[in-house]
Amino acid sequence: MSPTSTSERPKTRVRQPNAMVLSYSELLKTVRAAGLLERRRRFYITLFACLVALMTATWFGFALIGESWFQLLIAAALGIICTQLCFLAHEAGHRQIFASRRANDWSARILATSVAGISYSWWEQKHGAHHNHPNVISKDPDIATGALAFHTEAAAGRQGRFSFLTRKQGWFFFPLLFLLGFSLQMDSIKFIFQRAKVTHRWVEIPILVARLTALPFLAFWFLPLGMAFAFIAVQLAVFGFYMGASFAPNHKGMPVLPADSRVDFLSRQVLTSRNISGGFFMDILLGGLNKQAEHHLFPDMARPQLHRAAAIVRQYCDKHGITYTETTLLQSYGIIVRYLNEVGLAAGRRFECPMSAVSGRY
Repeated sequence: MSPTSTSERPKTRVRQPNAMVLSYSELLKTVRAAGLLERRRRFYITLFACLVALMTATWFGFALIGESWFQLLIAAALGIICTQLCFLAHEAGHRQIFASRRANDWSARILATSVAGISYSWWEQKHGAHHNHPNVISKDPDIATGALAFHTEAAAGRQGRFSFLTRKQGWFFFPLLFLLGFSLQMDSIKFIFQRAKVTHRWVEIPILVARLTALPFLAFWFLPLGMAFAFIAVQLAVFGFYMGASFAPNHKGMPVLPADSRVDFLSRQVLTSRNISGGFFMDILLGGLNKQAEHHLFPDMARPQLHRAAAIVRQYCDKHGITYTETTLLQSYGIIVRYLNEVGLAAGRRFECPMSAVSGRY
């Protein structure tokens, strides 16, 4: 049997590389060459030491003040410091602090569970899905329908009195953030005690139980009943509001994508993200979340490197015609309220087009 001639062999289809995929590879090489993916352990050690010192000073204040309504200021300070430590847990969870994945994971797990009373295993699963599918309907848990509807498809299903609340939901957004701390802890408890397999369940359970009982114990042991309840409520409210007000500007009010959308990685991460201007102060206030586009493009990039990366990313987006969004913090809050109210107008109506009310503006 004679060998097959060259002309008879089946032709191999050469797949042309996607231009946007190549552009992201080029962008990644540029960022890596600039040294922007190197660890900044000194920054994180200094920041952590400062936060521990502030936490210690706060508890000294709690002991010195005694039975006084000024304790509510201590509770508010605890809420702020807990949020700042959660920012560090978030960064460790993204492998930004240590070279070792194990060191990052355990740092994040211990910080999240012991400081905020949040299950790291639950957060890792939820946050990972968000990073893979930001603002994608049915895939991003951060826009899942709950008290609020984040896209017209969800709002259209609201009926009766709920439709009235949904139409005005933008005005309820920030008041609802005061309940976020409690909600995060309840979701963590439900997750950690579920029947399905949970990574390091028996490590997190004792830490969560200790954290969620220690604060009430101290409050009720040293303070009168009413003051103790107020102390716990203020700490949780400030923590929840600060957390929500820090994460919300990143994606809320940005384009929402259908579940079956096929958008390249670079475009998807940038188009659905909003940066917040403000320099070093905003870096500290929002824990690096103010450079959201860069964080999504390079999740393991340390916080101090994000500003230099932003200049490079903006240039690449201009080159490839990708909309790069940056506003002030207050402007972002206004956008969120208007966006939620616009989405809410779909409540009670017959739903026809999932994206017409949301993406038509972009």
